[in-house]
This record gives sequence, C-alpha cells and structure tokens, in this order.
Amino acid sequence: MAEIGATIAAIATAIIPEQGSVGIVRLSGAKAVAIAQTLFHAPGDQPWESHRILYGYVQIPQTRQVVDEALLLLMFAPRSYTRENVVEFHCHGGIMAVQQVLQLCLEQGARLAQPGEFTLRAFLNGRLDLTQAESISDLVGARSPQAAQTALAGLQGKLAHPIRQLRTTCLDLLAEVEARIDFEEDLPPINELEIQAQLENLLADVTQILATADRGELLRSGLKVAIVGRPNVGKSSLLNAWSRSDRAIVTDLPGTTRDVVESQLVVGGIPIQVLDTAGIRDTDDRVEKIGVERSRAVAQAADLILLAIDAQVGWTTDDQEIYQPVQHRPLILLANKIDLVATGAIAALNCPPEITRIVKTAAALNQGIDDLETAILEVAHAGGLQAANLDLAINQRQAAALTRAKVALEQVQATIAAQLPLDFWTIDLRSAIQALGEIIGEDVTESVLDRIFSRFCLGK
Repeated sequence: MAEIGATIAAIATAIIPEQGSVGIVRLSGAKAVAIAQTLFHAPGDQPWESHRILYGYVQIPQTRQVVDEALLLLMFAPRSYTRENVVEFHCHGGIMAVQQVLQLCLEQGARLAQPGEFTLRAFLNGRLDLTQAESISDLVGARSPQAAQTALAGLQGKLAHPIRQLRTTCLDLLAEVEARIDFEEDLPPINELEIQAQLENLLADVTQILATADRGELLRSGLKVAIVGRPNVGKSSLLNAWSRSDRAIVTDLPGTTRDVVESQLVVGGIPIQVLDTAGIRDTDDRVEKIGVERSRAVAQAADLILLAIDAQVGWTTDDQEIYQPVQHRPLILLANKIDLVATGAIAALNCPPEITRIVKTAAALNQGIDDLETAILEVAHAGGLQAANLDLAINQRQAAALTRAKVALEQVQATIAAQLPLDFWTIDLRSAIQALGEIIGEDVTESVLDRIFSRFCLGK
C-alpha cells in the first residue's frame, strides 16, 4: 500500500486532444494548499477559504511564466472527498495544459497518485466504507442507466446498511453465547430455539442478498451476444438495424464480413455487447478461414447465441453444423428475411424441436428488433439475472465473503444440532462476523485493499 501521509496529485479527468473543454488536476494531502499557493496567482483580494473557487493563473514559480488561465477549487479538511486538504486546478482541456500543471505540482513535492488512491484515502479516513468505495468505481464505469442507479444506491449505503445489521446480529449472538461460557452459573440456560430462529432469519437475509450477485455481474460486465450463421443470411444487416448504424458492410456477396464486428447497446437496462461474426462455412480463402475460426471462438465465449438462418430456405445441414457445438448454450433462433417469405410458409423452418425461442426478423426493413430484445430479456429473466431489488447488486468479492458467512452460519446450526459445547458455536460465529466485516471494510487485509483499488482509474 502506498504511503498515506504524502500529498498526492493526478489528472482527474479524461484527456482527449481537441475534444475536452476542461481538464482537472487534483491534489490531496497536508501540502496541497501550500503547493497551490506557490503555483497559483489569484489577482485582487480573493479569499483563500474552504469551498471557494478562485480565478487566476498557474505560473512557473521561478520565472512567473504563465502556464494556463484557470480556476482553483479549495476544500479544506475534513470537508473534502478524502477528509484531507484537497485542491483542484480546473484548466483548459487538452493535453499540454494539464500535464504542465501536474508536472509543476510534482516538482513542488507532491507524489503521483496511484489508481484509486484518492478513494482509498476517503475509505481509510472514515468518509466511505468499502462497499461505497466500490460503488464509486461502478458508477464511473456504469454502461447503462440501471447500472448507474444501482451503483448510486450502493454509494448511498443501501448495501452497507443490511450487511452492518447482519454483522451486529451475529455480534449479539456471540456476546450471548460467550456470556453463558463465562458466567454459566449466574445466567439461565441459553434458549436454543430462539438462537436457531435468529440463525434462520440471518441465513434468509444472506441468501436474499447473494441472489443479486448474478445481476450485479450482468450490470457491470454486460451480456456478450454473438450473431452466428451461414454467410449471407443477414447477420450484418441485423447488427446495423439493431444498432441503428452502419457498423458492418452489407452486400449480396457471401463472406463479406471477414472479422468480428462489435457494437455496444443497452436493452432493458442491461449493457449488451453485440458481436457480428463472419459467416461460418468451409472455404479455401485463407483470410475468410481465419474469420470463420474467430467466429467459432466468439460463439463459444458468448453468453447468448443468436443463430441466424434464411427464412426463405429454412433449416439446412449447414445450419445444423453451426448449431451442433452451441446447442447447449442459451440460444435464440433468428428467422431472417421473413419479408421475402410467403404468408404461412414460415411454419416450415424444420429447425430442431428443442429450439423454442424463435424470432422472425426482416433486418433490411428494421422489422423484428423489438421482438428480439424481448426474447433477450426473457433469457435474462430465465437465468435469474433480473433481480427485483434495484438497490442491491453485489460484486464477486462481496459474494465470496457473503458465501463464507453463509457457510459459517450453517455450520453454527449443525453444531447446535449435534449438541456440541458452546465453545464450538463461537468459532463459526466469529468466522461469519469476520466475513461480513470484510464486505464493509471493518475487517480487511492490506492485500485485499490493494486488489480493490488497483482496478480504479487514475485520479479517482
């Protein structure tokens, strides 16, 4: 873990040449204000007070050469994000201005911040618990409004609150058991039925929170959907119609798509990574053969397969060969070019009977897209990926700790049922308390913190 006492600095905004209008350099630590006073000239009688914005110029101290015209935001401890003195230089966007300001801050004694170090300090200084810190990372990386809403709920403590309640209940149970061990002669016998009832309630609450893990992973990473099929069945047309763009080249020639084409969409609040693959067929073309192999690999790695066929032709032996390796994966059959089929003829697709999700599309006419999105959401529901509680969506680390807590509580039940001494009860109760504490940061190791905050972006 990095030295916490040092004053740190970093660029806190994404820097895109000729596109960003404002770039922010952030400092946090005991020397932050002194560094700002050395570098920033605020004309007139502007007061250097907390939660003030000063107007002026960033200058090279030795020469007084102006580096940028900027605003300076002052936030004194403890009323800041990190609960340390924090200053921000709001510079003109682009590369040169913010990089020069950052370099000047480093020359004045600041250290370049590590990824997530500002938020790490907010956690270590008690402003945030660990679930809130992780929610900030989720909010920054949110790929849909629903993902942002869930992250914001976590930032507001809606995950930490029930975890703290569970931990408090476990602590109360432990205290009651230990009191019977230490003062057995002075207290009445422990009420096993009451303890069992409390354990049942704890396990029910833990199970309910654990059920949001799949949904949390879905909101964070999205659903990877691969469009596969024979050449010239309309896969690229479908991608263009779905994404409302011309991401893929569409012609009447089979084998036009030689590589995987990707588009990012949001369906029902779920981020969707759509992958249009090369038409799968036997070919002597070396480049096309590479594309076919990539298509097969993408299909194996996808969360959901969209198998496109030509509704004019129906199910073919080539479609069966494509279907065979992915038949046990979540799959939706797309009967495309339905606009070219006579009314009633669609019933003669002759696809395998186990394929029950069939969507009729006419990609060239933008028809069937709504039905496709409905079918995708049905797959998500069937997989338990849509939890009703939008305020809770735990991540993998939290799910692992919560699973350990669940196992420990179940072991307490088994210990009671086996009529083992009270000392054995305390072992697993302590394990449950420790696991719950890891979730909110009450009992967490330095290596865990390093792993969590290393995934943050710089300047956050």
